[in-house]
Amino acid sequence: MLFLSTNTAWAQWHQKTFNVMGTRAHVEFWLNDTANAPRLATDYIQLVEQEMQRIDAAMSPYIESSELSRINQEAAKHPVQISAELYQLIKTALDVSILSQGAFDITYASVGYHYNYRKHQKPSEAQISKSLTAIDYQAIKLNSKEQSIQFDKTDVKIDLGGIAKGHAVKNCLAILKNNGVEHALVSAGGDTGLLGDRRGRPWHVGIKHPRAEQKTAVHLPLNDEAISTSGDYERYFIQDGVRYHHIINPKTGDSARKVVSVSIIGKDPTYVDALSTAVFVKGLVDGMTLINKLPEFEAIIIDNQQTMHVSRGLQQN
Repeated sequence: MLFLSTNTAWAQWHQKTFNVMGTRAHVEFWLNDTANAPRLATDYIQLVEQEMQRIDAAMSPYIESSELSRINQEAAKHPVQISAELYQLIKTALDVSILSQGAFDITYASVGYHYNYRKHQKPSEAQISKSLTAIDYQAIKLNSKEQSIQFDKTDVKIDLGGIAKGHAVKNCLAILKNNGVEHALVSAGGDTGLLGDRRGRPWHVGIKHPRAEQKTAVHLPLNDEAISTSGDYERYFIQDGVRYHHIINPKTGDSARKVVSVSIIGKDPTYVDALSTAVFVKGLVDGMTLINKLPEFEAIIIDNQQTMHVSRGLQQN
């Protein structure tokens, strides 16, 4: 979860916080046209809300009528034609799977759906063992000519929870930019995208302290970038002293526990969303090694001792 440090006293800044995609979203932007600003602000905020709701309706595994639910119901039986948008997003997810050597894997849902964090329910060892063979991103077969998807294993399920919010943030920023907005912030849960600066000053984005609800671990001055934070404190329960949370290690079917928080900074909200999950699963050493090989991305990792580590590019700043 990210916190934004802002001063909203000026009339030209417009903002709204709302719930969508199972999380809290926020949009904030500056409009120069003061005469028409109230009407335009209402219109732009509505466009942002509608876009996030549209993506949720298409990509939520919890909505029975969603395109993603139809894939999970049918793709193990036959190829399923899907929208160009969803096809490309799944392709991007598979690219990150390859890049991260399987640490990011949307088929984690094959076991992930057995978890219910609100009800403090987790799968048995037998359920995990049975489901593990279905966690395999290579079982996803995309056909570019037909724009279709098929699973070559039964019991495979996919979930875009580790990439869809970044995609939504990216789309919403594009909507604002296409309408002439030059300074904006859009966030959805732990994913934040920035358009321009805060009118001559940087945006200040705070990374939540993973073990202190009201504290911020660090504030970052950012412009024209995106940041995504994955933490073990977002959806979790503790049972017999063990924390079970929503970031699943695809190799074990259990919660990843090598670190407690990962933030990735880069230009593309979709990629930073997926990479924050991948690095969280890989852990401090392997995760930082991956990011240090990618010059367009930076990382802030908080380990199990609540010690902060930063990637090579941030060390030089």
